Amino acid sequence: MKVKIKKQNRQKQIKYEIADDVKQLVLDIIEVLKLKHIDTNRLACVRSRNSKTKNTIARCHGTAKILQIAFNIKPHYVIEVISEKFDKLDKSEKIKVLIHELMHIPKNFGGGFRHHDFVNDNLVEKLYARYVNAKYMKEKYGLVVEKTKDI
Repeated sequence: MKVKIKKQNRQKQIKYEIADDVKQLVLDIIEVLKLKHIDTNRLACVRSRNSKTKNTIARCHGTAKILQIAFNIKPHYVIEVISEKFDKLDKSEKIKVLIHELMHIPKNFGGGFRHHDFVNDNLVEKLYARYVNAKYMKEKYGLVVEKTKDI
C-alpha cells in the first residue's frame, strides 16, 4: 500500500520594510534633477524581500483615485525595491533604476502613472548623465543646474 505524503506549500511571505537608504538616494536624485513636482512628504521608499517576480527590480505604486476619495486623502507614491535584485546593483545602476521609477510619477502628482511609452531607457540614460554632470558641477564648482525639462 502506497502512502501519499501531502507536500505542504510553505512559500515565504513577502516582507516589507521602510528603506531609509533608498529614500536618501531618491531625495538626492529629486534635488539634483530639480524634480519639483514630486512632493517628498508624500513619497515613501520600501524594500521587499521574498518576491517571486522574475524581471522586476523596482516598482512604483500610487494611491488609487477610489482610495483618495473614500478616505479623503491626497495622492501618495511608494517606490518599492526588490531586495534580491536591487541590493546587488552598483550605485550607478541603482540611481538609474530609481530615476526610472521617479519618471512614472506624473507632473500633477495625482496618484496615476506615466507609462513606458514615456518612461524609456533613452530618457533614463539622458537624465542619469544630467544627474552625474550636475553632481560633478556642484561638488567641484558649487554650481547648481537648472530644472530638468524632460519630465
